[in-house]
Amino acid sequence: MGTFDVVIAGGGHNGLVAAAYLARAGRRVLVLERQNHTGGLAISARPFPGVDVRLSRYSYLVSLLPTKIVRELGLRLELRRRRYSSYTPVGDTGLLVDGGDAGRTRAAFRAVTGGEADHAAWEAFYGMTASAARALAPTLLEPLRPAAEVEKLVGAEAWRDLFARPIGEVVDERFADDVVRGVVLTDALIGTFADPATDLLANRCFLYHVIGDGTGAWNVPVGGMGAVSGALETAARAAGAEIRTGAEIVGIAPSGEVTFRTDDGEHTVTGGHVLVNLPPAVLDRVLGRAPRVPEGAQLKVNMVLSRLPRLKDAGVDPKAAFSGTFHINESRDQLARAHAQAARGDIPDLPPAEVYCHSLTDPSILGPELRGRAETMTLFGLHMPARLFRLDPDGARERALRATLASVDSVLAEPIEGCLLRAPDGTLCVEAKSPVDLEREAGLPGGHIFHRDLSWPYGDEGGWGVETEHERILLCGAGARRGGGVSGIPGHNAAMAVLGR
Repeated sequence: MGTFDVVIAGGGHNGLVAAAYLARAGRRVLVLERQNHTGGLAISARPFPGVDVRLSRYSYLVSLLPTKIVRELGLRLELRRRRYSSYTPVGDTGLLVDGGDAGRTRAAFRAVTGGEADHAAWEAFYGMTASAARALAPTLLEPLRPAAEVEKLVGAEAWRDLFARPIGEVVDERFADDVVRGVVLTDALIGTFADPATDLLANRCFLYHVIGDGTGAWNVPVGGMGAVSGALETAARAAGAEIRTGAEIVGIAPSGEVTFRTDDGEHTVTGGHVLVNLPPAVLDRVLGRAPRVPEGAQLKVNMVLSRLPRLKDAGVDPKAAFSGTFHINESRDQLARAHAQAARGDIPDLPPAEVYCHSLTDPSILGPELRGRAETMTLFGLHMPARLFRLDPDGARERALRATLASVDSVLAEPIEGCLLRAPDGTLCVEAKSPVDLEREAGLPGGHIFHRDLSWPYGDEGGWGVETEHERILLCGAGARRGGGVSGIPGHNAAMAVLGR
């Protein structure tokens, strides 16, 4: 069907970033996407029939997307900062981290911990991570720097506590309160099945959750995650990239030939370069070798509420508590117990999870009739590895959902089920996605949301972190070095590698 300068296998957000940069540089670009839409998991959807709500069905917040990419591609995109960072219920009170009122945050620490020490430790620790973020974030859009150079860049303290020692050990040293420790550690466990007391994989996960765009802020995309991918598709098409959906990649050759299947049969195109926006395990398969399948570890639950649930803490407005990250049974000890149970093959009896309500920051995702009458709620459950769902995917998902909702109920003043909106057909507006669901529906091997375990943001081998053993084949998705999350960074870096910049 033709020859292109670059063929991009996969039309997720990273593939669209690469396509936009390359087409703007005058390259002839073809993007091939298996699904009938672009964006991959960075999409908005209406999962409940008759309910006019555009949920960010899979990925849901934006932190890692650099302002530089937004500016250079001219993206029409609004990301809103959340005032409240987090709320963690503790008995009849709770820990509210209020970005707009430092005094209120200090008072909340005092109420939960009984003193001032952990608040001072919090300020010092996140002051250090903020400094590391400012230094490290710009390097993510450059060729890989050696480890020794990154160590010098971030400083000895940050290198020791964020890179060299297990983050669980660091947190236990710095903080005395079990709840405060858990709030910090959750950023080390999102989509990552690891013991933070011993496994530096948790450190890598933590880094990517605190360095985004030099601030680490988790922002709400106005219009939902689909607005991010929509803006990128618009930029790629405007630059001249050709995008074809409904085209499943079935073969890639080191010579640059790409075979794909559509409704009317198989076709082959050739690229001077092939940029792979697919999980590495899928690349293994289409190259004809045995895939190395990773393991995802999360339960994603989407809900629409008729109203926000009441809190046990009468001093905090539910709108404040749920507009940031609402932590559920995520103390240090609760996280460790859940990890041990899941490692044994059991669904945790009190699953740790966190929720937030997108519509409190961005009501545009609600249809006109629902604004002021409904709210969205997104839940991300930790320590739910794919192994728990392999033998009985549907039954295990239902058991995990029931346990998770019971965990939510345990920290509220009323059951969450009574707050769920009903669709016109009478069904409750709640859906759950396990790693096995993501594998089956979205083509993610092992349901791993980062495509594979996250990598350190440096490399003594140099290059852009996108190279493979085949000169013409480059990674441009989350499985590249410095990939993972909605960032566009691997797409940018693959494009720069092609352009020789």
